Amino acid sequence: MNKKQKKVLYRIIAAALMMIVLLLLPLEEKSILRFILFLLPYFTIGYDILRKAFKGIMNKQVFDENFLMAVATVGAMALGEYTEGVAVMLFYQIGELFQSYAVGKSRRNISALMDIRPDFANVMIDGVVTKVDPDEVEVGSEIIVQPGEKIPIDGVVVDGTSTLDTAALTGESVPRSVKPSDEVISGCINMSGVIKVKTTKEFGESTASKILDLVENASSKKSKPENFISKFARIYTPVVCYAAVGLALLPPVVSLIIGLEPRWGQWVYRALTFLVISCPCALVISIPLSFFAGIGGASKEGVLVKGSNYLDMLSKAKIAVMDKTGTLTKGVFKVTEIVPVGITKEELLEKTAMAEVYSNHPISKSLKEAYGKPINTSRVSDVEEISGQGIKAIVGDTTVNVGNEKLMANVGVEPTAVVAAGTVIHVAFDDKYVGYILISDELKPTSKSAIKAMKQAGIRATVMLTGDSDKVAGIVANDLGLDKVYSQLLPADKVTKVEELLADKNENEQLIFVGDGINDAPVLSRADIGIAMGALGSDAAIEAADVVLMDDDPMKIAKAINIAKKCMRIVYENIYFAIGIKVACLILGAIGIANMWLAIFADVGVMVLAVLNAIRALRVHNV
Repeated sequence: MNKKQKKVLYRIIAAALMMIVLLLLPLEEKSILRFILFLLPYFTIGYDILRKAFKGIMNKQVFDENFLMAVATVGAMALGEYTEGVAVMLFYQIGELFQSYAVGKSRRNISALMDIRPDFANVMIDGVVTKVDPDEVEVGSEIIVQPGEKIPIDGVVVDGTSTLDTAALTGESVPRSVKPSDEVISGCINMSGVIKVKTTKEFGESTASKILDLVENASSKKSKPENFISKFARIYTPVVCYAAVGLALLPPVVSLIIGLEPRWGQWVYRALTFLVISCPCALVISIPLSFFAGIGGASKEGVLVKGSNYLDMLSKAKIAVMDKTGTLTKGVFKVTEIVPVGITKEELLEKTAMAEVYSNHPISKSLKEAYGKPINTSRVSDVEEISGQGIKAIVGDTTVNVGNEKLMANVGVEPTAVVAAGTVIHVAFDDKYVGYILISDELKPTSKSAIKAMKQAGIRATVMLTGDSDKVAGIVANDLGLDKVYSQLLPADKVTKVEELLADKNENEQLIFVGDGINDAPVLSRADIGIAMGALGSDAAIEAADVVLMDDDPMKIAKAINIAKKCMRIVYENIYFAIGIKVACLILGAIGIANMWLAIFADVGVMVLAVLNAIRALRVHNV
């Protein structure tokens, strides 16, 4: 408990003890002495509620829970129901304390899960390691990270080897090994060796800062249930106040008109009971807390959700559209076969690698790695990248065309027909077909299980979009058990295809697109929910996606959906439970069956139960 919570607890104990003593004293019912003595515990426990209610009235923001409690308890005291007046205020404060403690505990849990903000950076200044604020470190600086310290800023290892704990970012406990030239991101904990890191970003642009900003601002994007509760509370509270006034005045007035005893005290008491019951604390507190806990629990598992509205939408996901490379496959391309036609393997691989020298595409990198020798760029000229087809370049005095069947058709050569689970790179020299190179991208070990888990989570259609050939795409789709596959797509075609799928789906269904976060930003933005996977350190993903999975395990897709479903179940449980109990007790209070003690349960008891239920949204490890 913090200092403020402890102070409230001491007031609760003091008021409760005073009330017990007063109940044991032989005081005359509704005497002035008894009234004065009961004012002591009443003001001890309720002075802050009365003050807030008065401020609300002065600021013309009358209708809130403080106003309801103040009117109800002052009215009870005025009617001589001293015990009930003090008890209502006492139990209300107990409920408020419990709620404050529960929210604080949730925040502390989430802060611990997201404890990735570095406190300092070790910078070498004049040969001496000096601790400085990470904000002061410029791009290109060299920082020292000791074992046990957090990496403060994104960068590249220039010296030393170590293992990193990425659990706070990914939810995974398996350490990651790093060596010189490896990229590292802020928020990871250095576990073993001393490493020297050259920073590549400013602190404000580093992964840790972006993630913390994302989580801290998640509450600004409200879900439909939250917006409903906000509107409901604005309308509901004035309505019940006017209803209470009507309950206090109309029955006695009608009784007077028809010649019956008005019983003013009885109807005012019922109206006050009605006010206590009507307090909407359970809804106003538990619904945002449920989403807050859901987002925090998801963060623990390496699933960053940008707002409660996305949790709401994710729970209704029925169509999952996925990119292939880097999402369902490892995205690590390797040359697995070289088939020359009329030339040697060495010549085919050499000139192909040289033509790809300026490209950063994963396929180009795999060709250069397979060649394994330094490339003399002076021999390469007139490089032209043809979108969706390949590359044309002059190597020495040879025109080299490297690409797919479309490129070969444009060149006017007939490529060899190849059926293989991989990407076939056809090559032509001077408009003559000289062979092909097969590059394979291995499926991730959990991809097949992930598709099955998604269907169990309620996804009715799994779709893969890829730029690969029909044959390769068909083989992968068949292996994984996908429902549909669309192949030979350019980046713009993927957006078009997603728009077609959006147009075909039902209104109450949501479409998610899952990409690797590098070149899928347009599609991530266009889908109902964009999920960037394997986006550790990817600025594009964190900016474009609505949900970010901080590692590259496709099983996290189903986990994210299940977390959202659990959170929304809890939200609706609290809505139905709180409104149901309130309505029942309001009716009982209006007809005189419910007294102040039942009113206390309807207010404080329901709130406590709803808050306890909301906290369950934090526990998502086994969903």
